[in-house]
Amino acid sequence: MYWAQLSERMIKDKVFKALNSNFNYSTDLILGIPGSYLNQKQFYSTSFIKESPFLSVLMHNPNHIGCHTYNKGEKYFLGTQQLEIELLQICAEEILEAKKGEYDGYVATGGTEANIQAQWIYRNYFMKEKGALISEIGIVFTEDAHYSVYKGANLLGISPICVKVDADNRRVIQDDLKNQLKKSSAQGIKYIIVHLSMGTTMFGSIDDADLFLDIVRKDFCNYFVHVDAAFGGFIYPFSSSKKDLYFQNPEISSITIDAHKMLQSPYGTGIFLCRKGLIDQSQTSEAAYVYGSDFTLCGSRSGANAVAIWMILKSYGSTGWTDAIAQVISRTDFICHKLVKMKVKFYRNPHMNIVSIKAPFIPKELAEKYNLVADNYHSPKWWKIVVMPHVTTALLSEFINDLDKFNKCECN
Repeated sequence: MYWAQLSERMIKDKVFKALNSNFNYSTDLILGIPGSYLNQKQFYSTSFIKESPFLSVLMHNPNHIGCHTYNKGEKYFLGTQQLEIELLQICAEEILEAKKGEYDGYVATGGTEANIQAQWIYRNYFMKEKGALISEIGIVFTEDAHYSVYKGANLLGISPICVKVDADNRRVIQDDLKNQLKKSSAQGIKYIIVHLSMGTTMFGSIDDADLFLDIVRKDFCNYFVHVDAAFGGFIYPFSSSKKDLYFQNPEISSITIDAHKMLQSPYGTGIFLCRKGLIDQSQTSEAAYVYGSDFTLCGSRSGANAVAIWMILKSYGSTGWTDAIAQVISRTDFICHKLVKMKVKFYRNPHMNIVSIKAPFIPKELAEKYNLVADNYHSPKWWKIVVMPHVTTALLSEFINDLDKFNKCECN
């Protein structure tokens, strides 16, 4: 894994060069596009904005509709589209180990859209290429998977197959996976989308691809595997040597990553990646007025979001980002060590920065003071801490001290 770190000057120069390669609504003869620069009554240009590469792109408002790894797309914004292609190359080839040029992808609005994009592609493949009925297609996932899997299943009319996990180690219960698949097969499901998680939202748990697929193969020969790495995609590859959820594994067909989580880019910066040849299944032929057609669920999307991700990745480089994740993991280790000493029960994957504490150990007033997130606010069983970049060792120590005081009061 390697990508170069660029200086702030180099980043600025490259972004402005890309922006100047785009068409300009102010100076070019543009009559047919239903878009323009941002409304100047509220978003007016100042000397500060003119010096800021991201804000300048935001003001110029490029539309990155289409899939630019597939073809050039709209001719009006080729400069900033190239930066999107470069950031996708970093994510696909360097981080997730796809072979050069053997993938497609785009910057989506977030993990929810990207997860549904995957389901949409595989549903269409099964129907077009295999003659499947919608009622014959299912998607299997663990109970810890992100709720977007249910959204997608509902929208696309496919059957959700939820599998239980062990309450303590968050691993899939193999017997339940076997039973759910056999039950689904008996009910007429013939085609399966396997939804695996690289860092679940509540626990940061990681699905075991080999364990999952060894069981799936016994009942189904027609399946695709999608990895939801919306949270873990910018963490796990930098903290773990295990690679079964990357494109290096030939079973993995698509991956979701969110830049607006660990990478701290603006919201609306998810990333969808899939193997070459699959995104054809979501091509909308009716979008004939779009150069290069459209393959995405969202259609029009901000080029500024793609530029933001590119800028952040280039400002760190692979070495800098690995160091940044090491610091986050170290702080997570710190609080876990303290919790162990206090005999507080919790779950944490050692390569992730989420610590989920069993609810009986956390008083409600402490959860509210530190804005912990519950697995279910109606009846919480867990409260989670996410060690994000703003979560300092000092803040974690303050929390531990308060928790220790509570435990001592309980003992007395």
